[in-house]
Amino acid sequence: MVDALSNNRKITDRKKRSFEKAFYTVIFLVSGCVLTLVIFFILVILIRGIPAVTWSFLTTAPNPIRQTIGIFPSIVNTLYIILFTLIICVPIGVGGAVYLNEYAKNKKFVRIIEFATETLSGIPSILYGVFGYVVFCLLFNFKVSLLSGILTLTIMVLPIMIRTSQEALRSVPKSYREGALGMGSTKWYMVRTILLPSSLAGILTGIILSIGRMISESAALLLVAGGSAMYMPKGNILNQLSGSGSTLSVELYRYAYSRGDNKTAFGIAAVLIIIVILLNLLTRYTAGRLNKK
Repeated sequence: MVDALSNNRKITDRKKRSFEKAFYTVIFLVSGCVLTLVIFFILVILIRGIPAVTWSFLTTAPNPIRQTIGIFPSIVNTLYIILFTLIICVPIGVGGAVYLNEYAKNKKFVRIIEFATETLSGIPSILYGVFGYVVFCLLFNFKVSLLSGILTLTIMVLPIMIRTSQEALRSVPKSYREGALGMGSTKWYMVRTILLPSSLAGILTGIILSIGRMISESAALLLVAGGSAMYMPKGNILNQLSGSGSTLSVELYRYAYSRGDNKTAFGIAAVLIIIVILLNLLTRYTAGRLNKK
């Protein structure tokens, strides 16, 4: 009887191991396929786009009279939008996540906010563009400008920042909180010195996802930020933000679909890929320095 039970357990264990091996093999193959597609996608863009990227292409504005093409104004507009959107979005998003996770007592209120953020993150971007145009361009009289684009993108990426920051804070073990509070530290000191540094990797993921959403956005920015890429940026940042401006994604759309210039479109796409990679590396480097401190 004992031998029969032992044999049954061995057979069951073998079946479980076989199932686990098959499951892990499928996951490995799917992950490999996704990684291969991503690498192939990036290589195709770089191979077809790099030949179009010249010094004049990067440092001049388009000139219809001379029939020259340049994307420097669009690069500056893109960096402005990313920088100022993150300046507004990161403190609000991380602060909101800290409040919902650590301070909010009403669980029903927290669930409503979480449901709202999940719903907002799935809304098509063109609806954000319409909302931004009505509220920021018309109601607040910011007109079609980079400032309207920054505020619209802030609303668009804020749900991503809040949800990813919440999950990052929840991943910190409760023993960290209990140990800090048990030693007599205040809640804010515990949040500032233990929770936020421990959840920095998750918050960083939210920042990277937000940057990707901002760089790839074109539909909403066409409505609220405009499509002007003809003028070189001047020294006054406030004047630049108050005027309309085309980002790289908007220019990519215009050259690829409106003008049918695939060579220039691939060049802009290559520049976008390089900017995304550099920003991700910079963000990770900054997070690494903060972790060491």
